[in-house]
Amino acid sequence: MRVGLDGPKDSISVAIAENGTTGTRFFGKLDRKPDAVLKLARQQVSRGFELRFVYKAGPCGYELYRALAAKGCACMVTTPSLIPRSPGDRQKTGRRDAVKLAPPAGRN
Repeated sequence: MRVGLDGPKDSISVAIAENGTTGTRFFGKLDRKPDAVLKLARQQVSRGFELRFVYKAGPCGYELYRALAAKGCACMVTTPSLIPRSPGDRQKTGRRDAVKLAPPAGRN
């Protein structure tokens, strides 16, 4: 399962692409603290999912990356310029970016 995380300073938008599905769904928003993301990870791992997190580098640093890595979660940090954008897509939202960060398997 791929989990895309995007967020400003106060909250994190979460999108999930489950293995064997063709789409990515918006999961919701979480508190910016790493504990909220770790709780999500524990819930999904208990359901039997192997998680791969991707989140956009930003002003909040690598606190979330370090917390996920310490718990044994696969996590990758990407630069904002690598998130694909359509030419006419001028509106930037955390929800859209989170969905783009968690493409379904086969759409790497």
